[in-house]
Amino acid sequence: MPSPVWKGSIVLSLISIPVRLYAAARSERTYLHQIHKACNSRVRQPLFCPTCNRFVDRGEIVKGFEFDEGQYVLMEDKEIKKIAAGSSHNLEIVAFTKLKEIDPIFFDSSYFCLPEDAGKKAYQLLVKALEDTQTVGIGKLLMHQRDYTVFLRTYEHGLLLHTMYFANEIQRLPQYGVFESVSLKPEEVKLTEQLIGTLTQPFKAKQYHDEFQDKLRKLIEAKQQGKSIEIGSGTNKRAPVIDMMAALKKSLAATSTGAEKKPNKSRVRKLPLARKAS
Repeated sequence: MPSPVWKGSIVLSLISIPVRLYAAARSERTYLHQIHKACNSRVRQPLFCPTCNRFVDRGEIVKGFEFDEGQYVLMEDKEIKKIAAGSSHNLEIVAFTKLKEIDPIFFDSSYFCLPEDAGKKAYQLLVKALEDTQTVGIGKLLMHQRDYTVFLRTYEHGLLLHTMYFANEIQRLPQYGVFESVSLKPEEVKLTEQLIGTLTQPFKAKQYHDEFQDKLRKLIEAKQQGKSIEIGSGTNKRAPVIDMMAALKKSLAATSTGAEKKPNKSRVRKLPLARKAS
């Protein structure tokens, strides 16, 4: 059983749900180390061989896979190139699928994809077609001497590439998604859905930011000026929720009151301007 990376609670208004977080995906890759060819020792940066007790040139370096502590299978660059894909300059699209069919857990690193001058029209054509069909291209790519399966999708009228976690890289937890038989009352479900509805809003990335970094910058600026600022403990204790129905009703009432105070721009109708008499 892996160790949790975080323990805390999911807080939804007045409802507190204690949880633990585990790494959902991690790279399962074969890493090659830099080995001093003369003595098969792993070199330290800057290319220092502890066995020979001297710095070594890059021409003396080969790569190796550590199969046991201090034991390596040595690899020549030409051997690695032979098992690599045929071309490192082609991104081969092998299929298209609907974006909604891909769970975000499979998305790894993200890359902006920009066109060269000669390919701008074809680039824009692909962007338009992907936008209209709401599909994602699935392709094969060789990068840094490694084969990747990638997703190619549109983002802000351009193409964005995501490397993909393979199915064997998605971790499994035996107890995940398995619950004891619990009786959920229809009224509880309805109130929870209503609470979600009152808090549902369009996603705007700019409204979310790293509050810790903001506070850290303010602290640095204050210390540079010889000032001091008040720093809170950062912890808000919540009373344990005992009655779920009562908590849901209070949460729904609180969020509904807050929503009433904020004007809903979509509901404000603009009156037509009065025409001047001719």
